[in-house]
Amino acid sequence: MELSLLLEYGWVLLILILLEGLLSADNALVLAIMAKHLPPEQQKKAINIGLMLAFIFRIGAIFIISFLFHVWWIQAIGAAYLIFIALKHLLKKDHGGKEKAGKSYRATVAQIALADIAFAVDSILAAVALVIALPGTPMGDIGGMDGAQFIVILIGAIAGLIVIRFAAGFFVKILTQRPTLETAAMLLVGWVGVKLLMHTLAHPALHIIPHDFVEGPIWNTIFWSVMLLIALGGWFLSGKKTEQST
Repeated sequence: MELSLLLEYGWVLLILILLEGLLSADNALVLAIMAKHLPPEQQKKAINIGLMLAFIFRIGAIFIISFLFHVWWIQAIGAAYLIFIALKHLLKKDHGGKEKAGKSYRATVAQIALADIAFAVDSILAAVALVIALPGTPMGDIGGMDGAQFIVILIGAIAGLIVIRFAAGFFVKILTQRPTLETAAMLLVGWVGVKLLMHTLAHPALHIIPHDFVEGPIWNTIFWSVMLLIALGGWFLSGKKTEQST
C-alpha cells in the first residue's frame, strides 16, 4: 500500500476512533443505568454480558452492513426503544423505586441486549459513512467491502468497546453516589434516542430530513450542546440534593 494511501487511512482511523468513543459513551451510559439497580455482584456480570453482546452485535453488523443500509426500520426500532425507556422512567419517577428494585437479572440483561443492538447499528452505520469514501486497495473484499476499509471499521469498533468497558463502571459508580442524577441520565438516553431518530429520518429510503443536515455541524452542535446542558444541570442539581440527604 502506498504511503499516501496509508496516511489517508490512518487519518480516517484516528477520526473514527474518536467518533466511536463518543458513540460508545452513550452505550456505556445506558448500560450503567440498566445495571444500576442490581446487587454489586450482578452489576458486574450484567456489564460483562453487555460488553460481550456489544462486541457480537458490532462485529455482526459489520458483516451485514450492506443489508443494514437498506433496512431503515432497524434503526427506527432502536430510536423508539431508547425514547421509550427514558419516558417510562421519567413518567414513573415517583413510584418507580420498588418496581426497579424488583426487576430480574434476566430482564435487565434482555434490556441491555436490545440497547446494544440499537447502538451497534448506529455505530457501524456512522463508521461506514466515514470510511466508505476511502479509495479501494488490493486487499480484496471482506464482508462486502474493501478489506482495508473493513479492518479500519473493525479497529474503530474495538476502540469503542474499550471505551464502554471503562466508562460503564465509572457511570455506575457516579449514579450510585448521586442517585438523583439518574433522572438527568435518562434524559440523556432519550436525547440519544432522538439522535437515532434523526438518522432514521435521514436514511436514503426515507429522506425526510437531508442527510447532510444530520451529519453537518448545525445538528451536531445542537446535539452536543443539549447533551452538555443536561449533564451539567443534572450534576449540579444532584449535588445539592445529595448534600441535603446526607
